[in-house]
Amino acid sequence: MPLTSDASGVFPIAPTPFDPDGGIDWASADRLFEFYHGIGADGVTVLGIMGEAPKLEPEESIALVRRAVAKMGGKPIIVGVSAPGFAAMRSLARQVMDLGAGGVMIAPPPSLRTDDQITGYYAQAVEAIGADIPFVIQDYPLTLSVVMTPAVIRRIVMDNPSCVMLKHEDWPGLEKISTLRKFQKEGSLRPLSILTGNGGLFLDFEMERGADGANTGYAFPELLIDVVRLQKAGQRDAAHDIFDLHLPLMRYEQQQGVGLAVRKYTLMKRGILAHDAQRKPGPALSAAARGEVDYLLARIARHDQRAKIR
Repeated sequence: MPLTSDASGVFPIAPTPFDPDGGIDWASADRLFEFYHGIGADGVTVLGIMGEAPKLEPEESIALVRRAVAKMGGKPIIVGVSAPGFAAMRSLARQVMDLGAGGVMIAPPPSLRTDDQITGYYAQAVEAIGADIPFVIQDYPLTLSVVMTPAVIRRIVMDNPSCVMLKHEDWPGLEKISTLRKFQKEGSLRPLSILTGNGGLFLDFEMERGADGANTGYAFPELLIDVVRLQKAGQRDAAHDIFDLHLPLMRYEQQQGVGLAVRKYTLMKRGILAHDAQRKPGPALSAAARGEVDYLLARIARHDQRAKIR
């Protein structure tokens, strides 16, 4: 299914499962995508930053996308295609769209500083991959060190009709969402899907500011789905109540450097991944950290039957 500006709901960021020896764990990959489909995710993103995309061989990336397309039942697949050069970006983008992906996600390289450099880069990226491919702007200044103001995002969207979504991961970023929605009301910005990241840490209020959903990898995507559903139904207190239950684990998962290790460990404890391995280089959790995560998981499980750990 092609990605459009009407996209909403929850698109989990899929981690890439590995065996302890560093090979891709294909059985866990299938189980992960089946899990996302089964809980009602509206799509999925593969080869993102938390998918360890730079550590994959090109043929592995293609095989992973093929697996996602096969298991997600026709729901949109967003594929991260960011690359140092446009030739590699174009090659991957065209290949995954041929496989049935719904669109691609493009992050700005850290070297960009001025507004003109940022908008120029996206214009060149669209020229490289083709204006027929729907794409997502990845706005993640905390990691990418590129600051995109609402006005710059508006320029990118208005200059490139194939831009259909913003992956919003600014922090703090609530005012940015409000400003972009204000642009739309004024008529200076065309329709744009806004899905948010940061592990879901601010999803409760991001939905109230006008986000359409979440595009992030918290290890309990069912929680993200519930929060989005309840907020859309106007059940504010219920959304915040269930969000608050998971907030300690969300916070723990947001630690720089070990966040992916926490996420993979949790998914392993849930029986979705067979291993919590990362492809080297990558940090592992200490025994103390695993004990802390176990404690947080037990607290969640006492209040949420779906969160029982195997």
